[in-house]
Amino acid sequence: MQSKNKASPARAEREHILRVQAMPCGVCEQPGPSEVHEIEQGLWFASIPLCPDCRRGPLLGLHGQRRAWTVRKLTELVVLANTVERLVETA
Repeated sequence: MQSKNKASPARAEREHILRVQAMPCGVCEQPGPSEVHEIEQGLWFASIPLCPDCRRGPLLGLHGQRRAWTVRKLTELVVLANTVERLVETA
């Protein structure tokens, strides 16, 4: 859902969002489509693919206790680097 406090993504950003959305989860590898998480609001090119549990789950998720992230020793920056690498490999 688009926040009313930020601008809508430009065409190139929308295309990038669709590519990230089609990827498997950057944490648990659950097949896509994934939810697209912006590391910083409005920076669509710094987005990562996450399944609902790894994004919003109360125990596993980024916005919860981050247990899936902790067990795998992942940070948003590491998942972003992996996402960029996968996008470059498929380009």
